[in-house]
Amino acid sequence: MPPEQAAGRGRTLPADEAILSVRGLRKVYHSDGGDIEAVRDLTFDLGRNELTCLVGPSGAGKTTLLKCIAGLLEPSGGEVLLDGVRVTAPPKNMAVVFQEYGRSLFPWLRVAENVELPLKNAGVPKAERAAQVAEALESVGLSHVPRSYPWQLSGGMQQRVAIARAIAYQPEVLLMDEPFAAVDAQTRADLEDLLRRVRERLGVTVLFVTHDIDESVYLGSRVIILSSSPTVIQEDVVVDLPEQRDQLETRALPRFTELRHHVYEQIQLAKRGVRPDGAAAG
Repeated sequence: MPPEQAAGRGRTLPADEAILSVRGLRKVYHSDGGDIEAVRDLTFDLGRNELTCLVGPSGAGKTTLLKCIAGLLEPSGGEVLLDGVRVTAPPKNMAVVFQEYGRSLFPWLRVAENVELPLKNAGVPKAERAAQVAEALESVGLSHVPRSYPWQLSGGMQQRVAIARAIAYQPEVLLMDEPFAAVDAQTRADLEDLLRRVRERLGVTVLFVTHDIDESVYLGSRVIILSSSPTVIQEDVVVDLPEQRDQLETRALPRFTELRHHVYEQIQLAKRGVRPDGAAAG
């Protein structure tokens, strides 16, 4: 294990190299039935133009972590830093894409109007909005349907609209919560390749939550594996596959199979309560 990655923690970077830093993040939910410690201690950094996948057992706190990073949920301890500034509310230079893309689009607005909406709310001038919307639609291959309504598009195309809306805002960091889970296998593969192209073209940093182990290895330069709840980091795995990837050739590589096996093994250990920090799972 490299010296910058302690047991139960992820990789950390020098301050000038990290765009997003999570430090000792904790989340405890309080209720009449008692406190529930969902996230115990999460520490890791994301570098610029990095695509990192986040996996773990069901109930491991993946969505809770994403909401804390996005400023939508206040942590019980620790902090999230974006460009060195503590996140206490949704940052302007961060965007989120959720799984329920259909619910996130307004059916009475055309595609271009859906993509334009956050820019309009932010007060971006009209001419600048039009240029950013056109660029975003071009990036996701939807420049031919700006005047269509979401309900006229397939599920995969609707998710492209949601991605276009997020990147039109030109964020530094893009958070994605299982965004491809509701589409068929072929569409999912197409969207995976689309995301890698968009990240490379725009230089955005992506944190991508998924339950699909193969997807995490194919997409990411790293896979952060969460333990069972209360959550720490089970392992922060470097994906040492070629930077240029292909659905057929990359998935046929022996190294892809080795990495997929390793990530699956770690998740199974996490489900059994085997933890890297030596702490009890309960």
